[in-house]
Amino acid sequence: MRTTVFRSLLATAVIASASGFLCADAAAEGTVGVLVLREHGVGSAAQAQPYVDKFVSVAAKQNGWGGAKGEYHTSRGNAEAFISAQKPHYGILSLGAFLGLKAKHNLEIIGQVAVNRAGGQQYHLISKTASDLAGCKGKALASDHADDAKFIDKVVSKGAFKLGDFTLVATTRPIQTIKKVVSGDAACALVDDAQLAELGKIDGAGDIKSVWSSDKLPPMVVVAFPSAPADQRKAFQANLGKICEGEGKATCGEVGILALKSASSGDYAGVVAAYDK
Repeated sequence: MRTTVFRSLLATAVIASASGFLCADAAAEGTVGVLVLREHGVGSAAQAQPYVDKFVSVAAKQNGWGGAKGEYHTSRGNAEAFISAQKPHYGILSLGAFLGLKAKHNLEIIGQVAVNRAGGQQYHLISKTASDLAGCKGKALASDHADDAKFIDKVVSKGAFKLGDFTLVATTRPIQTIKKVVSGDAACALVDDAQLAELGKIDGAGDIKSVWSSDKLPPMVVVAFPSAPADQRKAFQANLGKICEGEGKATCGEVGILALKSASSGDYAGVVAAYDK
């Protein structure tokens, strides 16, 4: 369990820092502000800070920023409070959070970051008694992802099911979700790819298998807020792929970055269309 939490924490650190800035008050003069919103994330920004500091130094140097600060959150409510108070320039957001906030905050996609074992790129229905999706419908379904029904119903399932097709057993922790199936408190569970990868490490989960899987979804989104100056935004987008080169290469490998690169609205057009349908 400690290993799982530690890996998730490292993934959080990578996501926050690969974009090149993380900490607190974004309003300071000359400071580039960022929001990092990793919904269903594990660990705290304070624990991740040593890894974050390495990336902040690299990104600030590459982009010529006088200062770079931001804030890490795992809940949309807290993130929105930060947006209102600090007017950040950039953000690194979970896919569901991006889809939920994009219109309200006029977010512009400038990049994407994929992190090893971060989760959220594919979802599964798992069970030890059901053999397919039909076998789960009408039964108790455990999930810590059920707090965003629109994202699940429209983007994850693409109409194959709705959360309303099940009797929901809400959970608050990734492993707790799986343990509900182990104990028999739920016939099935909706989990992401990171949770699925942990099945082999959980006592009693040997008979649990995936009985349905979603399409693979795009990775976390790097966005610009309207407060980001156009020239700075363009330069930062162009430099995204360089974060893990040179002095940053070893640190990226240390914390498991798979990819950090420029992106545009076209890379997310499919999920945006499904969400807005």
